[in-house]
Amino acid sequence: MSNPRTHALPIVPTPHPQVAACARPRPAANPTPEHPSAENPTMNDALLIPSPTGSTRLYAVVGDPIAQVQAPTLLNRLFAERGIDALMLPVQAGAADFATVIEGLKRIGNLDGLLITVPHKLAVAAHADEQSLTVALTGSSNALRRQADGRWLADNFDGAGFVAGLRNAGRDPEGWRVALFGSGGAGSAIAVALLQAGIARLDLFDVDRARAGRFAERLEQHWPGRVRVLEAARPGEVELAINATPIGMRPDDPLPFELDGLAPRTLIADIIMKPAETRLLQSAAARGHAVQPGIHMLSSQLGLYRQFFGLDPAQ
Repeated sequence: MSNPRTHALPIVPTPHPQVAACARPRPAANPTPEHPSAENPTMNDALLIPSPTGSTRLYAVVGDPIAQVQAPTLLNRLFAERGIDALMLPVQAGAADFATVIEGLKRIGNLDGLLITVPHKLAVAAHADEQSLTVALTGSSNALRRQADGRWLADNFDGAGFVAGLRNAGRDPEGWRVALFGSGGAGSAIAVALLQAGIARLDLFDVDRARAGRFAERLEQHWPGRVRVLEAARPGEVELAINATPIGMRPDDPLPFELDGLAPRTLIADIIMKPAETRLLQSAAARGHAVQPGIHMLSSQLGLYRQFFGLDPAQ
């Protein structure tokens, strides 16, 4: 495999020619209660998702665990509604098998893209031939695309999706003080996107203090004086506190950070998709805090994935 090449400018995605060539018209789904749109999470998916054919293009989302992922549901709705002959499948791969699984998937001739979830976002960039600026800065990727020449491009849309989710809910983070818990794959991308969005200060905590420190040093080079590392999982005076760790996926998990001392106006966000209402969000809401669940980050990435994978129909 060739050495990864970092881009100095943001990537301008172009549709994969095989995707455009293999798209076949299908009956459009009407956004009604019986047959809702891709933005309606209550739709009956069985009515929309078509059976694969010999010309179906494949996508996969890879993680461990995998039962919590929502991307196949959302992307398969999108494929059906847009008449695209494609299918996204969940793939469970543990850390010991991850490299083998990824390299095997890349060799499937009709597989055009990959989404990556916990805990592999920091490991997958090494399997790409090219990286976006966000991936180069964070070391984290959640999407890989096969390009026309067969090379694989890595990008990360977690941060952009999180910020878009805030703004779609009427919450522009510009000027905010933010506490972010977790500097792994998703957390690092969220940190970059929030700083790009103009937050005033980022307080960063990770149980891996060395990793948090190294990441803060990289951020300091681009946003001097706006990032600091917390000594404990205790946010200070902030407008937004975010859980970007896996803590909360299991019902017996503790809270990822302390809620005591937070001002009532502080927004509490969790990027976990399942359960939709984590213990953190339930506890925060009970204390009177506004909350933002993880589905907003993913649903706001749909347009970004569409562009990245070349799924928008030609104008």
